[in-house]
Amino acid sequence: MQEPLILHAGDSALVVEFGREIAEDINARVHALDDAVRQKHIIGVTETVPTFRSLTVFYDPSVLSGERLQRKLLKLCKGISVSADTAKKIVEVPVLYGGSYGEDLQDVAAHAGLTEDEVIKIHTATDYRIFMLGFLPGFVYLGGMDKRIACPRLETPRTKIHAGAVGIGGEQTGIYPLASPGGWRLIGTTPVRPYDNTRTPPVLFSAGEYIRFVSVTEDEYREIEQQVQNGTYVCKVTGGAEK
Repeated sequence: MQEPLILHAGDSALVVEFGREIAEDINARVHALDDAVRQKHIIGVTETVPTFRSLTVFYDPSVLSGERLQRKLLKLCKGISVSADTAKKIVEVPVLYGGSYGEDLQDVAAHAGLTEDEVIKIHTATDYRIFMLGFLPGFVYLGGMDKRIACPRLETPRTKIHAGAVGIGGEQTGIYPLASPGGWRLIGTTPVRPYDNTRTPPVLFSAGEYIRFVSVTEDEYREIEQQVQNGTYVCKVTGGAEK
C-alpha cells in the first residue's frame, strides 16, 4: 500500500492524503486513521475532519509541533488495517418517491430512458457509502449510485428545496437535511430528519456508514412522519444499534 502524503495546511493543521481519487478503499483508510487518532488521544490535537480521500488533523502548535505530529500520524498509518470483511453498518431511510414528493422523478426517468418504477427500483437497490458530511449540517456525500439513473443538475437551481428531499445531481444522490437552495433533481422525500438540533446527537448519520433507501407508500410516510414528530421513530439498522 502506498504511503500517504502529509501536507501542511497553515501552521495548525496537517492533511493526510491517501490518494487522488474517490474510492471506497481510500475512504475506508481515511476513517480508519480518524478512529486511530481519536483513540490515541494525542495531546495537542484539537479536531479531525475526514473527507473523501484525506484526513485533516488540527492541532495547537503551542502544545504540539507539526513535525512531531507528522511522525505520530505516519506511525499510526502503518498500524491501521482495513478489512474487506468488516461488517457494514446500514441505515434504512424510508422514501416516498414521485408526485409532489419527488417532482423531478419523471424527468430523471425520461433522461435515463426508463420508467419511474424502474428508476425507483434502481435507486433502492444500492447500499450507499457515506464518504463524508458537509455543505449543510447532516448532508451526506454518498458513493455508489448506479450510473443508469445519473442526471444533470437543473440549469437554474431552485431557491428553496424542502428538508428531507432526496435528489440526484450528476452521478451523485443525497438528502437535503435542511431547507436550502439547490440544483439537484428531486425524486422523493424522506420523513426522517438527517439533522435536528433538538436531538442528541443532532446529526443522524456518520461517515463510513451506509444508507439504504426504502420505498414507502403515502400512508406509511404519514405514519413515520408522525412518529418522527413524536420522537418515537428509529431507523432500522443492520450491523449496529438503531438510530
